[in-house]
Amino acid sequence: MDGPLKIPFEGGHIALVGFMGAGKTTLGEELARRIGRPFRDVDREVERSLNTSIASFFAAEGEEAFRVREAAATVSALRDPRPSVLALGGGAITQEPVRRELRERALTLLLDVDPETAWQRVRDSDRPLARERAAFLALHDQRTPLYREVADAVPRDVDDAVLAAAGVHVARGALKQLGSLVPGEGPVALVSDPQVAGIHGMEAQLALGARLAETHELPPGEEAKTLAALDRLWQELRLDRSGTVVALGGGCTTDAAGFAASVYLRGVPWVPVATSLVAQVDAAIGGKTAIDLPQGKNLVGAFHWPARVVVDPALLETLPPEQRLEGMAEVVKTGLLAGEPLWELPDDELVRRCAAFKAAVCLRDPHDRGERAILNLGHTFAHALEAGAHYGAVTHGRAVALGLLAALRLSGRDTAAVEEVLGPQPVRADREFAWHALQRDKKAVGGELRLVLLGDDGPRWNVPVPADDVRRELDRLVA
Repeated sequence: MDGPLKIPFEGGHIALVGFMGAGKTTLGEELARRIGRPFRDVDREVERSLNTSIASFFAAEGEEAFRVREAAATVSALRDPRPSVLALGGGAITQEPVRRELRERALTLLLDVDPETAWQRVRDSDRPLARERAAFLALHDQRTPLYREVADAVPRDVDDAVLAAAGVHVARGALKQLGSLVPGEGPVALVSDPQVAGIHGMEAQLALGARLAETHELPPGEEAKTLAALDRLWQELRLDRSGTVVALGGGCTTDAAGFAASVYLRGVPWVPVATSLVAQVDAAIGGKTAIDLPQGKNLVGAFHWPARVVVDPALLETLPPEQRLEGMAEVVKTGLLAGEPLWELPDDELVRRCAAFKAAVCLRDPHDRGERAILNLGHTFAHALEAGAHYGAVTHGRAVALGLLAALRLSGRDTAAVEEVLGPQPVRADREFAWHALQRDKKAVGGELRLVLLGDDGPRWNVPVPADDVRRELDRLVA
């Protein structure tokens, strides 16, 4: 995934390429469902246009005639302005017009397949080029360089495909590859906080190499998300519009630096490099950036989708236990939404699966006009508690854990997972200030409180809840 990043929600297609038997149709249908896109199997469309089977057309007209028809149909599909997930025929990439359109109009994902596995899958089919094993394997070797030429990423499964579609790179050792993962060729401004800079800053600077033009520090924690901190950062930045802001840190750093990038010079690209569990599974993904006001959390912000998100699970090894517990609140939230105990997975898979879930939701609803609201499960209460504690005594993770308790109680759901994994305890906060902050929450509509709750068929959003019920549950969270 080197070079300029192609973000599908901005209008491009996602094209799946690969050899016969790679599973492009199966994965493509699931990917399209996950990210809310139409799915098109170009080979099926070609076959319908032929009014006969591909095998019969091959036999009557020959492969060259078929490739002409296939290329025309593929180019036409890629030029369709309606973004889709496209499964291309195995031989489509042999035509230069197809490869050119892929470079210009699609995020191209290669579904790699072992040739022997592919042979076992298609040997008994009517595919005209799957008649004889030796020729089949030779054709695979012949096409492999062309697949590699057009591929922007090589996903292992649908979760990897979702992450690639969202521009999220999850891999151990990714920090060492930062220089190649930041898209573009312009200068980079590295933004971090003092603690993270002391742990990972030098490695990030070495990885960025000659592209690193300037370094900046934000205050730690929620202090980064203030107008004063952003004012200082804006005044210190010297990037021109070819530059990129790289935010190295946890959720507060990525929130603040992303918002700074969204308005500096009317918007420059940015790349969050998530170092905390909160950032890796939640805060750095999806393009939401924000800072706080005294009246509430995240009340000033912008949608500014990252040029790429870099997630290195190895960085979690330096997290203190209390910081890991902070992130586990978002992991438990994601697992509740997904209906799976994702919190039980080992770190690398836990991060990958949680990041893929959030990325899919954000691709379906990039500007938070509908379903993306489910990601606020428990957060209406959490933000109110943080405001009631004046952004000091109550950490975000502790507040989310309590908010999940309240949301599950109002949903009539079992709270065991939250209590066993997170162990939330009531916190000290100004009850009235918290209540006023909750009423001002951006999820409220016309003064009516709307919450995310869990129903029998999954999460529901914009659920009106009587104020007395909400106040009762909020009071249960305050010591």
